Amino acid sequence: MKVLILGGTGVISREIVSQLLEKKYNVTVFNRGRRKLSFNHKVEQLVGDRLNRIEFETLMKKKKYDVVIDMICFNKEDAMSTVKTFKDNVGQIIITSSIAVYKRPYKTVPTIEDAEELMDNKEFVYSYNKAEMERYLHKEINENELPITIVRPSLTFGVGAQNIGVLRQNYGIVDRIIKGKPLIMFGDGTTPWSFTFAVDLAKGFIALTGNKKSFGEVYHITSEDRNIWEDLYLEFGKIVGKKPIILHLPSEVLYKAAPRLCDHLYFEKKYSGLFDNSKIKRDAPGFKTSISLNKGLRTIVDWYKREASTIDPEKDALEDKLVSISEDIVQKASNIYIK
Repeated sequence: MKVLILGGTGVISREIVSQLLEKKYNVTVFNRGRRKLSFNHKVEQLVGDRLNRIEFETLMKKKKYDVVIDMICFNKEDAMSTVKTFKDNVGQIIITSSIAVYKRPYKTVPTIEDAEELMDNKEFVYSYNKAEMERYLHKEINENELPITIVRPSLTFGVGAQNIGVLRQNYGIVDRIIKGKPLIMFGDGTTPWSFTFAVDLAKGFIALTGNKKSFGEVYHITSEDRNIWEDLYLEFGKIVGKKPIILHLPSEVLYKAAPRLCDHLYFEKKYSGLFDNSKIKRDAPGFKTSISLNKGLRTIVDWYKREASTIDPEKDALEDKLVSISEDIVQKASNIYIK
């Protein structure tokens, strides 16, 4: 089977490529060529920018693939280009969306794909753009019966990830725990969540690749372990052998302090992050996730030790300021005396 990956160098797409190669698929990746591939001669690489629409579409219309997996589709315009380019020369188009597309609060918990509405709030730009993308794709599926499969991943970590932590502090989490510096948690830290790792998510993509049952369908692919957000920092602490100091601030305060960095907390992650996997298990029998939070974070810590043990000084300084605010609030509250 010939599979084209649009992307192929990100945390998730690299894992998808690796698992496709293990299954002896013929794999091609299309990206801007800015990152060195670790797959050597096993993968064909096409270099270009999908935003150069004419060049991208002209090149791809000359190619023939069984499946195209679009990992870099972020808005309606990207989706329109993908559909226009591949609708007549591939057997299946898999589009990567996100659980961020959902309108909150949810109607179902664990959340079921077909029971929810799509985001209509333009303030959360990433979410709204993904929702607009999906609205277009559903229209194409319904009107033209195109073999499109949509995947909605949740928060996913893996080696190379830059999205770990409340402030996406990444190695900064480990650094602060080791130094005894407090970490900021949004809310009271008890929001339920299923932290997913790239290995498990890639398994789901592979199970849907070439799977005709998935045509016209939307799927979650998330861990089925149930944690709360505070567990993320507690598990890091167990791994490095030191209990973290965790302080709390409302997600609204974090959003006001750093809107671009914390919009995902205020609009998305303050709501439950439990998602139903029944649909993919129905259409891809045998699929299951296997990476626990502790096991997954151990691979992350090992990666940090090998090559990524640096902190972001701006995020570290921001966290220091937020810690000061949290401590000040607690102190002022402690001084209030109610008769």
